Amino acid sequence: MKKLLFGALVLGFMSACNSDNLSNQNENSQDLSAPVSGAALRRGCASEEIRQNALKNSSELRQRYSELESKTLKFENDLKLGKVLSDGSVEIPVVVNVLYRTSSENLSDSRIAEQIAVLNADYAGSNSDVSKIPTEFQGVKAGDVKVRFRLANTVRKSTTKTSWSTNDAMKKSSSGGIDATSPSNYLNIWVVGNMGQILGYATFPESAGLWNDGVVIAAPYFGKTGASSPFNLGRTATHEVGHYLNLRHIWGDANCGNDLVADTPTQTGANSGKPSYPLYNTCSGTQRSVMFMNYMDYVDDAAMFMFSAGQKSRMQSVVASSGARSGLRLY
Repeated sequence: MKKLLFGALVLGFMSACNSDNLSNQNENSQDLSAPVSGAALRRGCASEEIRQNALKNSSELRQRYSELESKTLKFENDLKLGKVLSDGSVEIPVVVNVLYRTSSENLSDSRIAEQIAVLNADYAGSNSDVSKIPTEFQGVKAGDVKVRFRLANTVRKSTTKTSWSTNDAMKKSSSGGIDATSPSNYLNIWVVGNMGQILGYATFPESAGLWNDGVVIAAPYFGKTGASSPFNLGRTATHEVGHYLNLRHIWGDANCGNDLVADTPTQTGANSGKPSYPLYNTCSGTQRSVMFMNYMDYVDDAAMFMFSAGQKSRMQSVVASSGARSGLRLY
């Protein structure tokens, strides 16, 4: 059941962060940055694993995380009580930092514009495949999240690095990367070459404004034209920006885990490929179809095409005037 007491959740999570041994039941601890060989490519996202390691090592981040979730819960409750009024869409300015070794990694302006267009469509609920949402989930679809994206600048830098990992080296000029542009006020997206099995990763809102705040995406999965199938519809950015706006993986990164969203069905783990609806899972003795077409699952780009209303509330709380990412309103 998802109706867990928030206080117990935070205490449990913070306790886990203080432990010397972190475990993850669905994203194993193998080196996902290792080169892919043989097997079909599956979506790999390191955001939650990186977050847990950061929380384990920083009491300040743990405090910010606790405050973030408290504010999110308050916003959701106030919204239900009619205390929060819509103030229109929030436009997030985006800086794309391109680190390239080859000409194919030096993504064109048109491909970058294409990716921004995908983000705007997916977050507005105007994506061309939105009609595929099953009837069962029509009542809980997010529709327009009221978040827009505007390309503010593109920064390019040549590099000799043949591969990148999740150690944030791409975010520091001192290690061959590109320093973030005012991370409190801009969404920084770093596009790099090879990251092995990892398509991308992001920081969560407790990192708002820190030097490493933003999203990282491997060049083959950025945009559409020339991107690598089956992740060639720009949905890796949609997924990672979801983390940036405080969404967890839909399976809660555990067997029948909790993503802190009431209207997403509990599921046993990540889904991949192109599942057929309905796809039944059983959690807490209840069998029902999971929402594998949600942007926060691991399915192929063509198989994901929705956020839920509950996810919309979480994202709106982050960009609200009192939210962790309120600085994105000021540019």
